[in-house]
Amino acid sequence: MSFQSQFTPNAVPTNLLRRLLKNRDGGVMPLFALALVPILGFIGAAIDFSRANSVKASMQAALDSTALMLSKDAGKLDDAGRQQKAQAYFLAMFQRPEAQNVVIQAPLYGTTGGSSLQITATAQVQSGFVGVIGFPTLSITSTATVKWGNNRLRVALGLDNTGSMSSDGKITALKSATHKLLDSLKNAATRDGDVYVSIVPFSRDVNVKYDSTVVNADWIDWQYWDAANGSCSRSGSSFDNQSACTAAPVCSKSSYTSQNSCQDHNGTWLTQPGTWTKADHSTWNGCVMDRDQSNDVNKTAPVSGSTSTMFPADQYSSCSGSLLPLTYDWDKLSAKVDAMYPSGNTNQTIGLAWAWQSLMGGSPLNAPPIDTSDGIPTKKIIILLTDGLNTQNRWSQNASSIDAREQLACDNAKADGVVIYTVQVNTGNDPQQSVLQNCASPTNVEPKGPKFFMLTSSDQVVTTFDQIGTQLAKLHLSQ
Repeated sequence: MSFQSQFTPNAVPTNLLRRLLKNRDGGVMPLFALALVPILGFIGAAIDFSRANSVKASMQAALDSTALMLSKDAGKLDDAGRQQKAQAYFLAMFQRPEAQNVVIQAPLYGTTGGSSLQITATAQVQSGFVGVIGFPTLSITSTATVKWGNNRLRVALGLDNTGSMSSDGKITALKSATHKLLDSLKNAATRDGDVYVSIVPFSRDVNVKYDSTVVNADWIDWQYWDAANGSCSRSGSSFDNQSACTAAPVCSKSSYTSQNSCQDHNGTWLTQPGTWTKADHSTWNGCVMDRDQSNDVNKTAPVSGSTSTMFPADQYSSCSGSLLPLTYDWDKLSAKVDAMYPSGNTNQTIGLAWAWQSLMGGSPLNAPPIDTSDGIPTKKIIILLTDGLNTQNRWSQNASSIDAREQLACDNAKADGVVIYTVQVNTGNDPQQSVLQNCASPTNVEPKGPKFFMLTSSDQVVTTFDQIGTQLAKLHLSQ
């Protein structure tokens, strides 16, 4: 935003100095009187210009606020509407009765290379001292220019919804903070599509069943789910998966592996495979686990039939609430935040991976195409918040091995141009996670500022999200 202001005296003809210069009378007094006039004029001018400068400062402040307020609606109004609102905003804030003939010129609105709005105001202030020498009024001119939309934003929120978030008020603080962040992003968007947001709750898995069509998506790999969810023609809990159901020969009591020991303990020695009937996919709770390595840390598009690129369905008992793909439906985003609940173990890698996926076009989440017609760039942002160390992924419960997968995902996403913020909410005296610190983008990457935050209380989540929201709004609103 740039502001310009000036004020100039309004001159009127005067013969005062001409008469004084033509006076040829002798003596000291006329000479003193002649010298006194400019001295008094300078003193008086200083007083008048100080008054005018005070009015100008008030005018500039009111005009700045007017420009910012009007920028929210500028694209939705015609010229007359912009003029009317500018007049109303300005006069409501500019309370200087000594300013006369106040005029708000027609705002200049443009959409080339982003949006811009320029508003100019003029007024006059009655002079006192300098009026004697021919300047009865001082004119003031102020200009405020707002430019916005120099960057469009796509923001993915990878939010820890694990069981430990239930302690110390963390899930409640996260909901409050996320609502405020959404409000900041909503307020930064002057047009639909300026800002998109996705929400990815995560635990060990991510729930991708955001609508009923996902169960039939061609990017879901059902082989593991089908083998683990169904019923066996054999009775007994020992046969609760396809592998155990179809094994033969086998004892009906899983503790015994030979026919003699099985029958000695009243077991039945089964020599024929059982029949496994897989459960209907409609009973799937929506969770998916990590993809095959190395696609678990890449944005590789899934290919139907290529199981290494597809996302394996999982019936994780602590499945989080479902994600929400990129949208600017702020009511849906708010409802998704309200629906979050804490459950399960921590796998930051999968939260980051799906936040990244949500920013990509095409399968699986089909982010809206990026508009490049007007030359405005789109910035992709991930905010990853977690309260604990990595505890479990598809292959391991070893924190260091899960951290290694996460670091690869971070490096790959940043190499793809994604800016990453990481937030560790440490209320339990855990060590600072170097993987989160290394995952965050550098401070000199736009939007400039810190991108790793180490918090020690739940309350800090709100202030931290406020800080991030302000940075993102500044990136979108170039002032």
